[in-house]
Order: sequence, then structure tokens, then C-alpha cells
Amino acid sequence: MGQPLLHVDELECRYGSTVVTSHVNFSLNRGDLCCLLGPSGCGKTTLLRAIAGFEPVAAGRIALEGTTLSDRTTLIAPEKRQVGMVFQDYALFPHLSIIDNVAFGLRKLSADQRRQRVDELLELVGLTHLAKRYPHELSGGQQQRVALARALAPQPRLLLLDEPFSNLDVELRRQLSHEVRRILKKLGISAIMVTHDQQEAFALADQVGVLHGGYLQQWDTPYNLYHEPATRFVANFIGQGFFLPGVMKDRETVSTEIGDITGNRAYPFETNAPVDVLLRPDDIVLDAHSALEAQVEQRTFTGANSLYRLRLPSQQVVEASFNSHHEYAAGEHIPVRIQADHLILFERQDRE
Repeated sequence: MGQPLLHVDELECRYGSTVVTSHVNFSLNRGDLCCLLGPSGCGKTTLLRAIAGFEPVAAGRIALEGTTLSDRTTLIAPEKRQVGMVFQDYALFPHLSIIDNVAFGLRKLSADQRRQRVDELLELVGLTHLAKRYPHELSGGQQQRVALARALAPQPRLLLLDEPFSNLDVELRRQLSHEVRRILKKLGISAIMVTHDQQEAFALADQVGVLHGGYLQQWDTPYNLYHEPATRFVANFIGQGFFLPGVMKDRETVSTEIGDITGNRAYPFETNAPVDVLLRPDDIVLDAHSALEAQVEQRTFTGANSLYRLRLPSQQVVEASFNSHHEYAAGEHIPVRIQADHLILFERQDRE
């Protein structure tokens, strides 16, 4: 494989004396879509702005196709980076029609070339029939499509999206996530999106970078983030999960109240070492032959499944997801066991 399209190496960003991101490393290959995911204040938007050229870097390097865009002594202007940007508030020009908004960055092309490019993009985002309207005449979702078409018009080498769906309702966010992925994949455009919405990140991205406290905790596929979290923060932040106390039986097996779990890897913990086991709600299953019974504390119907809050005999509380055809009432005792293909362990943390 050749060199990556984008390479971020040991990046540090500061506001004054405050370090916002530190020792951030990742690469993005051509045609790949990635998301920077994390809670508010974790540094993801600062990182995106540094890649766009709106923020200088205190240390490290940002390179696009091998050319340094930013380091301690270099800051190539945003308009010279061939990097497109879709902003959270769309930033459309209210006095320009949809056609003219999309054509704004194409002034170097002839009139015929401009019209052809705009027509192609409006067809791609499904807005040909609204070409002569103005931004205020469009819905939020339609405005977002215009912003995407405008950013794609100059054929950027990389597209950046800063929480592009945050002003939209939940259903439209889901729909647009899939639509934007389809459009970018069709064009072969590489993109980085900032979001705090896990489902949005998982719907759009090939790779996801989880940021916390200015550090990149893990850069991985959505599947691995869920099933193979590298840090306790990622384990807590991604998906639903809970920690169950256990004791190491050997390097690959841990004993818990719900039974022994043998995993898919060896861990560097000594025999009898106290650990915390990460379990997902789908790791606990119903088993009529199990000797272990848990008491139902709460049931939340979610459609195809119901999420149960269960109390074990030790008073430890866990969560389990069962097919909604099963219906158990609060106070009822049900037989359960662990069925976990992935064993994720962390050093035991004292519980208050």
C-alpha cells in the first residue's frame, strides 16, 4: 500500500498555555471515511480545525499526500490546502440561489464548466428541482445537502465535516449519515467527520478515533471499538456495557459470579488477580438450565429487544438484552448465563 492521503504525527494543539490535544497520531487512506468521536471538550473540533488550517499546531505535523500542511514553523493557508469543509451551521450565503452557492468556489472555470459541475452535484445530492431557490426556502436537511455539494464542487483532496447533522432531528440525522456515506464513496472522496453521536459515527465511518482529554484513546474500526476497546474510557464510552468483578483463573480465563469466561486472548494478569470484566447486554443470555437466577429490576422496551436491569445474588447489577417476545416483570427471577465471545479485562478499580 502506498503512503496514506493524510498523516497526523504527534500533534499537539494549544490555546495559550492550555494543551487541547497531545500526541495525536493517525493516518487516513484514500477513499476512507473516518470520524473523530468523543464528549464535548475532548479536542475533536480543535483537531479538525488544525487539519483545515484554521488553527496552528504547537508540536507535531499534519501532511497531505506527503506535503507538510502544518508543523511548528509551517501553516499553509486553508484556501491553499485543497481541503473542503462543511460547517455545523451550513454557512450558506443567504443572498445567493442554490445554484450560485454551489458554484461559489468554481470561479476559475468557464461558465459552461461551472454549470456542468453544479448540475452534476445537485443531481448527486437530489436537489436539481430546487436549484433556483434560496437557502431560507429549504429545510435543514436540504440546506445540509447544499453545503455538502458546495464543499465538493472544487474537488477537494479531503473533506472535513464539523458535526454536520447536529441541527437536524434524529431520524433525519440517521438518513443523512447513510446518504452522505453513499455520496462520498461514489465519488471516492476521503473525509473526516467530527461528532459526539456514536450511531452517526458507526453509520458513516470506516475508522473511528475516540478522543478523551485531548488524547486519541483508540483509532479503529467500529467493530473493534465495540468488541476490543483498548482503554477503560473507550469501553465505557462506546455502546452499552457494564463491569463485572472477576478473578483470573489463568491467563485466558476469568471466574465471575455468572460463571467462567474464556476469551480470545491471553492477559498479563497473575492467577487470582482481581479484575473487572466488560460485558455487553447481549453477553448475558437466558438459560433454563442455569443454576444462577437474577432478579428483574427494570425492563425497557426498545422494539425488537427489551433491555433488562438485573440484580444478581451478590447484589451486583447488570444489564441484558433479550428478544422482546420474552416479557419479564419487575421482581421476577430468571435463569441466566454468560455467552461472551470477546473477553475484555481491566485492572480492578476500587468501588466506593
